[in-house]
Amino acid sequence: MTDLCSQQTMLLVLQTELMSEYCEMLQTQKLLATGNLHLKALHLHAGVEFHLKEQILSHQALQEALNDPKNGESAFKHLKQQASILGNMEKLHLLGPGRCFIEFGAGRGKLSHWVDVALQNVEDVQFLLVERATTRFKVDGKHQRRDSTFERLQVDIQHLCLNKVPILEKKKLPVVGMGKHLCGAATDLALRCLVESYAACCDAQNEEPAPKRSRTHQAEVASNNSADNESSKADCKPVAGIVIALCCHHKCDWTHYVGREFFKSVGLGPVEFHCFQRMSSWATCGMRETTNKASASEASEEQTGDTGEHEQAFSKIESGPDTLQGILTVEERKEIGSLCKRLIDHGRIEYLQQRGYKAVLQYYIESAVSLENVLLTAVPSPSLIPEPTT
Repeated sequence: MTDLCSQQTMLLVLQTELMSEYCEMLQTQKLLATGNLHLKALHLHAGVEFHLKEQILSHQALQEALNDPKNGESAFKHLKQQASILGNMEKLHLLGPGRCFIEFGAGRGKLSHWVDVALQNVEDVQFLLVERATTRFKVDGKHQRRDSTFERLQVDIQHLCLNKVPILEKKKLPVVGMGKHLCGAATDLALRCLVESYAACCDAQNEEPAPKRSRTHQAEVASNNSADNESSKADCKPVAGIVIALCCHHKCDWTHYVGREFFKSVGLGPVEFHCFQRMSSWATCGMRETTNKASASEASEEQTGDTGEHEQAFSKIESGPDTLQGILTVEERKEIGSLCKRLIDHGRIEYLQQRGYKAVLQYYIESAVSLENVLLTAVPSPSLIPEPTT
């Protein structure tokens, strides 16, 4: 009886939401006629890992700043997030020499700054800071260390082709893609940029045509060539890792979403995706209350002004009449919103797994620090080692 009431409530929620200002665009008549969208949501909830593991870490590079009493509450929260991101990068062995760190949605470049501090004794480190907007108070201009190079690319991620960036074209460095609060579709664009554009291009360049040889010679070296090719493929890892703090799922877009195959595999499409996308904002219902408490001076500490951006985004979502008032509590809305976020994120995980990456979602910071507290990490999956024959 309880399950039936829960399903009826979910159906009512979806019906009410779909009958909003997006009613015609979402072809509500067809959806409501089938009456199964809520059942799909419940089915997916059972199949998708909803309770994530906590991986709240820190890094010694930020300890002095974290202990500095001059930093306000807002600055402290951002430092804790950056420290945990670096801690997770260190745990995945991504902080090392001979790499290019690409910060997507870089803003002021704070995340790259702290990675550089963490690698102060490491040689041959490159940084690419990707940001489409003009940014004030950039911190990357302060770095004068010989062993690290900072370069800014003012470009939309969807127009970025990494294999044409001079430093990568010249040095062929393995890259580490990273981002702190990479909003909505920007995460999907970054994943495509790394996995489909750069990694695929590097793989193609490594596949050189074999020279012509006699059949006898081919037979003699066949096994050696096979072993060499396998070793070369294992060593060639153009994308060493990906570490992105996710946020603003309501800004996702079906056109750029990398998890479309996952949605299609469970009978969902762009209409349902838009519904989940819209309701994902419910997971952060309390964000407006939190951000209203931050002063303008504290907000300026953020690398891209995310506090202000979140405030503006959620004001737009919540500004209309609350058609669900009296039906759902704030906690129920948050739970449904979180489910929608995890569905969207699961599609991203499957996308990376299908392309040879070990991808994981985890809570990287307490919700009291940020309601957008999920970190996506991915590293190349280790080569399968055949079991010894007995």
